Amino acid sequence: MSTTGDTTQPDDIGRLAALDERIAAARAGKPLVVRRAQEAGEALFDGPAPVSAPVRRGLAALAARWHGVPELVEHHAERGADPLYGDDLPADPALRAAAAHIDLITVSPALATRADLARLTEAGWSPDAIVTLSQTAAFTAFQARAVLGLRLLQGREPGPYRPPARTTPGHGRTKSAARTASNGRERPVEYTRELLSWTAWVPPVPVDELTPEQEDSFRGKTNGEYFRLLSRLPRVLAARTALDTAIFATREGLPRAERELAAAATSKVTDCVYCASVHARKSAQMSKREQDVDRLLGVSLPRGADWVPEATAGLAEGQDERWSAVIAFAAALATTPVSATTAHVDRLRAVGLTDAELTDLVAATAFFTWANRLMLSLGDPYWPDASR
Repeated sequence: MSTTGDTTQPDDIGRLAALDERIAAARAGKPLVVRRAQEAGEALFDGPAPVSAPVRRGLAALAARWHGVPELVEHHAERGADPLYGDDLPADPALRAAAAHIDLITVSPALATRADLARLTEAGWSPDAIVTLSQTAAFTAFQARAVLGLRLLQGREPGPYRPPARTTPGHGRTKSAARTASNGRERPVEYTRELLSWTAWVPPVPVDELTPEQEDSFRGKTNGEYFRLLSRLPRVLAARTALDTAIFATREGLPRAERELAAAATSKVTDCVYCASVHARKSAQMSKREQDVDRLLGVSLPRGADWVPEATAGLAEGQDERWSAVIAFAAALATTPVSATTAHVDRLRAVGLTDAELTDLVAATAFFTWANRLMLSLGDPYWPDASR
């Protein structure tokens, strides 16, 4: 149940974070964030989907192990998670393919390619099921960071980390540097604040075939390929759209420009050029600090064999104290496993961030670990106008 004052509303994130009164009260300043996050989880794991609920929960438990949240693993186990997703890989080829997909986009989402989705299709997964699998991995990334971030605000460091066995290690892969997107248009390979478009690797719902429920699920957004693809799972998309609004389109909490800054920093860590372009542009417009935002975008992070950043501190270099602290925390919270510490939180408080701003920063960062994984695992960006 919720620990934010309304004990009648379930709140898995608050319960798993074991919130104290101080942080619970701060988080309650944006109650729709709590409610919409809970609705998204319920829609994903309890609602109708072309992947069985035990498999969805089993895959989420696998992802939660990578994020280092054993309580979240146990949460799914108590609710009927398929036990096949331990250290032993499932024997069924379709389940093995699903586990491989979860593994890849949990740890190395920027290494996902159209061929990875083709392998899921060959294993028997439909477009609706592929969206379900990606949502499962991506939502778990959000939920894990929301939990761990709120714990950090209470002075609790992440616990011991024991990763599961790799099923699709990123060793031998590098991020694609292809100059052409899957739709034949020019593909960006460098970070930018310019406007980009995005194309899907599996068929989105055609505009003239959208149901009223699907259209409602992304009301207020565009009807481009991204949202029409995610509308294959409309209840999840509806909750996610509402959560996006609850976090970002409000006056409460962190200044909007800094929420967008956290989203851009997160996208740099995950290596999502599309998301970084959108939110760097917004942060620059709102803050009028184009040079500082461009400085963030221009940093090249050292990456290991699985394309995991070996260090993220460089993203914050050259910024003023407040922006440096915000970027450093968001970047460290976005890594897999999470590398943020209570020292990051102490620094944020030292530069004046309130508890309400801190809980907002956690939510904004966590949300973009979700968004990045969907963008990276389901399609690729392209330049909408070759004469830019």
